[in-house]
Amino acid sequence: MVLAIAFLNLSLVCPGTASANKKRIKVFVSILPQAYFVERVGGERVDVSVLVGPGHSPATYEPKPRQIAELGKATVYFRVGVPFEDVWMMRISRANPHMKVIDTRHDIELRTMNAYHPDRTTPHHPYRKGMKDPHVWLSLRLVKIQAENICRALISEDPAQRAYYQDNLRAFHYDLDKLDAEIKETLENLRIRKFMAFHPAWGYFARDYGLEQIPIEVEGKQPSARALVHLIKRAKQEGVKVVFVQAQFSTRHAEAVAHAIGGRIARVDPLAKDYLKNMSKIAGTFRKVIQ
Repeated sequence: MVLAIAFLNLSLVCPGTASANKKRIKVFVSILPQAYFVERVGGERVDVSVLVGPGHSPATYEPKPRQIAELGKATVYFRVGVPFEDVWMMRISRANPHMKVIDTRHDIELRTMNAYHPDRTTPHHPYRKGMKDPHVWLSLRLVKIQAENICRALISEDPAQRAYYQDNLRAFHYDLDKLDAEIKETLENLRIRKFMAFHPAWGYFARDYGLEQIPIEVEGKQPSARALVHLIKRAKQEGVKVVFVQAQFSTRHAEAVAHAIGGRIARVDPLAKDYLKNMSKIAGTFRKVIQ
């Protein structure tokens, strides 16, 4: 009797233990922000692995043999449209034919990566002319749609926990809406609304908050000398004084442009895992350096 009471008391103070001990859904994602999205919706019911780790570029990444082996154990792969997926998804699917591949861009209208390009000799590259912009995770509004797609997929795999996933989705949506409103307020009174970025990752972010991105990298290629001259001229005309760069790409040309326009570079990371904190930090950086 004493043992029974003790066991009952233990279950009351540790309500999540039984759920935590259930087998979790093994999930793979392409980039770190996606891991955050899946964990927010899936909670303790998911075990998430990421292919492209810190410091690597999702444009050119090649999965390691150990990652391919781990993929064989996965139930679901959530793709997001980054260029390495175009090369590797078929091989990833072959590594585990029973794994479901879910495109989190479902129901998202993608923008085209258009950019000024003074010469037309650019060869093929993962980011080529006219391709759809894959950086959908940098719009909080589009992340809401991605989270809905994640929720539907997890419910399909684990229908008994439908209410749990839906509650998590609502909480995540609330946080996204709250931060979206804060960023809108942070950026709404900027005097200069155009900015330069070495890698054109910020198109959706710019669209959400009434900004305009001027990319230095065009079709995934370092700019030619002629292109640099035109970019510098345009930056001076537009009053642009900052060039955004990220750790996954070389900053040499960005630094040259910043020097030529009498401006500076600003570092932002579009691939950090702590998504809400990172997006708030990015908005603060934009506010600080381009006003």
